[in-house]
Amino acid sequence: MKTFEKNIEQDDDSIKKLPLVQVKNLRKYFSVGKQKLKAVDGLNFDISEGETVGLVGESGCGKSTAGKAMIRLYEPTDGEVLFQGKNIYDHSEKQMAKIRRDIQLIFQDPYASLNPRMTVEEIIGEPLTIHGVVKGKEKKKRVEELLKLVGLSPEHINRFPHEFSGGQRQRIGIARALALNPKFIVCDEPISALDVSIQAQVVNLLKDLQKEMGLTYLFIAHDLSMVKYISDRILVMYLGKMMEFSDSETLCKEPLHPYTKALLSAVPIPDPTMKRERIVLKGDVPSPINPPSGCVFRTRCPNAMEICSSAVPEWKEQKPGHFVACHLYW
Repeated sequence: MKTFEKNIEQDDDSIKKLPLVQVKNLRKYFSVGKQKLKAVDGLNFDISEGETVGLVGESGCGKSTAGKAMIRLYEPTDGEVLFQGKNIYDHSEKQMAKIRRDIQLIFQDPYASLNPRMTVEEIIGEPLTIHGVVKGKEKKKRVEELLKLVGLSPEHINRFPHEFSGGQRQRIGIARALALNPKFIVCDEPISALDVSIQAQVVNLLKDLQKEMGLTYLFIAHDLSMVKYISDRILVMYLGKMMEFSDSETLCKEPLHPYTKALLSAVPIPDPTMKRERIVLKGDVPSPINPPSGCVFRTRCPNAMEICSSAVPEWKEQKPGHFVACHLYW
């Protein structure tokens, strides 16, 4: 009997050590006439509890689609997303309703994502009502607590979205995402629609909330400098595929993939006396309906070789914890 109890304890420990989120061979294709648009084409990575993974790449590379597929706003074409060790795509609608309390989304546009006909109390309180968490005075009290948590006054509770600035509206969106005490939040470019001065405030708020509530983030953005600041690890995407994945410090100091190097060369340096060679990529991003053969980046890569057109580069661990898909490292 003791041996059996020991085995149960060992199993529990192994479950606890699993990453909170595991993405396995995730693909999401959209039908465009008779063709397939490959928005996400084979993602494999994980996010540990309390960690922030940054997801970067040019517009149209599939970042937002990947984020929405990870929380099942999109049904995948193929692959799995494991949350606490269980594939969310295997759950029924009733089971997903329970899972959605632990998985939330912060939208990109802080105005379009808020119903203009609802008050702040109704917007933030809606998840509480849908999931039957609290009602009446308790709900109002919870909404006031959430407003304080994101740096807004409880006096704002009866106002409408148009009465707030962009930064304040995004704070309302963050409060709504926090209403059910989630474990994992997908931040879908939450700062791209905000002024630069407000972006830092929102990112600092997200970092503070993570420490206070033990949150886990997938942080999607264009700005690599901001992603480096908030993220523990960074995944670089191009045309639906993974290019490079490493801890943020290593990726920004020792990038391996030519695409990552080009993205980093575009990040402004705060010191005007410092100069850096700008890597300008030629041409436009190819259509995801008809991507290039071999390496999808080869048509714009300054280091393209003959093999790049015929063979898909292998996703490999070049250094401990530093993964890259490039023929330069075969």
